[in-house]
Amino acid sequence: MQRRFILKLAAAFGAASLFATAAHAEDTIKVGVTGGPHAQIMEVVKTVAAKNGLNIKVIEFSDYVQPNAALAGGDLDANSYQHDPYLQAQVKDRGYKLIRIADTVTYPMGIYSKKVKTLAELQPGAQIAVPNDPTNGGRALLLLQKQGLLKLRADAGLKATPLDIVDNPKKLKIVELDAAQIPRSLNDVDVAAINTNFAMEAGLKPKQDAIAVEDPKGPYVNIIAIREADRNKPWVAKLVAAYHSPEVKQFVDSKFGGSVITAW
Repeated sequence: MQRRFILKLAAAFGAASLFATAAHAEDTIKVGVTGGPHAQIMEVVKTVAAKNGLNIKVIEFSDYVQPNAALAGGDLDANSYQHDPYLQAQVKDRGYKLIRIADTVTYPMGIYSKKVKTLAELQPGAQIAVPNDPTNGGRALLLLQKQGLLKLRADAGLKATPLDIVDNPKKLKIVELDAAQIPRSLNDVDVAAINTNFAMEAGLKPKQDAIAVEDPKGPYVNIIAIREADRNKPWVAKLVAAYHSPEVKQFVDSKFGGSVITAW
């Protein structure tokens, strides 16, 4: 009798332990971000989420490619660093089963220079650095077109490449570089189109230092992405609620002075 009681007690403790482990695993997620504002914002999200029982481990990356690869491979539960056109390009090109679940913030792309103060000063043959990934590269070219520096094919769309340039009066030379590397190359080119998160990480202030800035109401709102199979998991709603909280909005508005804009 006593032996059966002990065995039942042990089984009960084992089941309770298993349940606790499962619950902990469900309430703990890994979220990938790139350095700079995305990482800073996610730390605030982490604090807010903890109040609702969601533990977030923030994993920082130094490029745009690995966060989606890690998410698709199961090493992350979510990531927050990219806009939807970039995600859709990755889904199409790499077959990732990833989806957008929420909008986060907008980082208007800027054009920077250490050699000229206005784009009108650019000389024929000047070098312009742009990101080498399809969506951010196209974004930069569209910004250059809006500034009157070149003209793209009418059907080039958001994924425009240098091959889509149909008019280049100053014979500008487009230099394609990894987006994260462009701030360090600013001394080697005449102007550079830099994503705001990398610009701020390099100590550049878009409102003060950019000589041209993208319209913040464009299609490049940043997002939270997850695996399609996880869309109905309880932690997803908790993550979105934490990101869209008043605390995060207040942090973004006060910390970045308009260089980063909340999208909710």
